[in-house]
Amino acid sequence: GDDNSGRKVITFSCCRMPPSHQLNHTRLLEYLKYTLDQYVENDYTVVYFHYGLKSLNKPSLKWLQTAYKEFDRKYVSKTFVLPYLAFNILLTISFSFPRYKKNLKALYVVHPTNFIKILWNIFKPLISHKFGKKITYLNYLSDLGEHLKYDQLNIPQEVIRHDENLRRKQKGKLPPVVKVPPPRPPLPTQQFGMLLFLFFPLPDIIKDKNKGELIPPVMKETVSYLKSQGLRVEGLFRRSASIQTIKDVQKLYNQGKSVNFDDYHDIHIPAVILKAFLRELPQPLLTFDCYDHILGITSVESCLRVTRCKQIIQGLPEHNYVVLKYLMCFLHMVSQESIYNRMTASSLACVFGLNLIWPSKGTASLSALVPVNLFTELLIDFYTNIFNSRTVPGE
Repeated sequence: GDDNSGRKVITFSCCRMPPSHQLNHTRLLEYLKYTLDQYVENDYTVVYFHYGLKSLNKPSLKWLQTAYKEFDRKYVSKTFVLPYLAFNILLTISFSFPRYKKNLKALYVVHPTNFIKILWNIFKPLISHKFGKKITYLNYLSDLGEHLKYDQLNIPQEVIRHDENLRRKQKGKLPPVVKVPPPRPPLPTQQFGMLLFLFFPLPDIIKDKNKGELIPPVMKETVSYLKSQGLRVEGLFRRSASIQTIKDVQKLYNQGKSVNFDDYHDIHIPAVILKAFLRELPQPLLTFDCYDHILGITSVESCLRVTRCKQIIQGLPEHNYVVLKYLMCFLHMVSQESIYNRMTASSLACVFGLNLIWPSKGTASLSALVPVNLFTELLIDFYTNIFNSRTVPGE
């Protein structure tokens, strides 16, 4: 899933760790490096579920030492790992710290024990204040809701049951039920979280609202600004922005007010806004119907994949096709400047893939990342070929 700033979320569940004698530690190291390599060059968040780490599945000190040597500063902050090596604990957290530590924006430790807190207080003076601010202890799963949509996460049932037991033990009863007010109807000028076809100027009421434009205003304005100001910005779409600023900009759009990105002096704000707009669509731009077809792209011969991509998008509704074509045209332009911005089609696909398509139920599995990213990369790389066979009136 994504956190509230659009950063990718990596979770690690201790209860999923098998007994140490059953685990091939060499393969685990390779798996962790392979997984993290897909994310550590971008801003990301880690959620660490501590429940389930026991003497039976706790890694040995010898293996921790091996891991310490294997994971260079791309993943590990040695000043942070060293004390935990001595106590043979929290191995998983140590894996999650990249060489570019600024890319790890938040680490949430869920269901921490008192021992973890004591250890952290002992070694806190050894850690930079800036880095220490990234770590947040959360006693209950519901606390995650303030930072991300935790229902997107694949949380083990053991962790959910443990959370329920903790709540029952809290003063011997469940916490009082908080009455949630009914959701407000969307504003007439609402932009975020709306079905895409509502932006498409077919009915007169929508035409008046959108001034006859085919492309949603948020997308058109962010893309236009990034075209003029951001094509050669290194790491475009890889960086996050102030959460409060993003909320303020979204509020302005939803109220129908104008947004001048020059006022914010941060090129990453319109980039995050564009990703947030796609991510908050009730239905993905590539539609739920395309999900299984996209997952099958890896089984198609390499020479036929572009043709298969073209076939898949031909089935999109007209409004989805227009918006997708507009977006891919822009991302193709970004990739053409990769010598400056370091954002190749592959890099952009890693950022946008799961913002364009996700399953109708649950969250995308790790195995879905490869086909989703590959499909997105093909759309960007072969934009001219894939989108040359279908036109839309008024486009």
